[in-house]
Amino acid sequence: MKTWYAKALSEMTNVSVRTLHHYDKIGLLKPSERRANGYRVYSEADLSKLQRIIALKFFGFELSKIKVLLESDVDVIQHLRLQADYLKQEAHALNEASHVLDRMISECSNDKSISWQKSLELIEVYQMTKHIEHEWVREVLNQEELAQYAKFEKSLDERFTKEEHAKFEKDWAALVEEIKQHVNQDPTSKKAVALAKHCMDMVDELYGREFAGLRTALWEKGMKQGKDQGEHGLSPELAAWLDKAIEAYWLERVFTILNQVGVNTPKHLREDWQEIIDEMFGDYQQGIDEFMDQLVADKRLSKAQRDWLLN
Repeated sequence: MKTWYAKALSEMTNVSVRTLHHYDKIGLLKPSERRANGYRVYSEADLSKLQRIIALKFFGFELSKIKVLLESDVDVIQHLRLQADYLKQEAHALNEASHVLDRMISECSNDKSISWQKSLELIEVYQMTKHIEHEWVREVLNQEELAQYAKFEKSLDERFTKEEHAKFEKDWAALVEEIKQHVNQDPTSKKAVALAKHCMDMVDELYGREFAGLRTALWEKGMKQGKDQGEHGLSPELAAWLDKAIEAYWLERVFTILNQVGVNTPKHLREDWQEIIDEMFGDYQQGIDEFMDQLVADKRLSKAQRDWLLN
């Protein structure tokens, strides 16, 4: 069996002799043998243990935690999973901090001066995104949307009392129950469209025009995909049905406008059109682009209506 003095082991593993002495002192890695002259002698088993210590340190474990992992029969794999989750969160936080710095730099004036008040506002938003409770929200939204979501959550406490929030939750639960009762009906039926209108009236009151884009992003990228894991009471089946009903509701309103296109098209029609697009998508440009592509391809459109949309 091979053995090494502390200096040789240090050179082989790039762990300083001083660190090896510290590990010995705290009982993390004691040499298999200590000579009469005080020299520490490490065995192959000691080397193997040191390699595990190096790996666990790399993964961010503290020495006290490493000692527990090496000495007891704890579930090391479970600890590694937890540490992996922790590192992902730290990486996410660092990435967000990087975006804050990028925004600070881009908003500097030409004379390189920094608006520290603006910087503090950006940092406050960044801090709020760290405390978003819903993991699925962090997964589906990009950096700008997360900042918007943090502002939205903060605004809820400013815009609604606890009683109003409780009433919304109660009304939403009642709506979900009603959707369950009609989920076997055609999602384009009058009843389905009425339920979709009720749904949109509720969420519009909650999100307002300011957060309309965020509302659409959360639905399209999260709730509709089932990534909220039924947090809002909607199973994937219910979400799919409601999505079709909402689409029918919007199309009904859209064609109410488009059917006015003709020889004497009202002058206010452009404003009405922009109003409904803003109501549907806010600043969620991806949703606008996808909707317009689908609408222009709709065979129900006349040539005049299609030309009006494209001009």
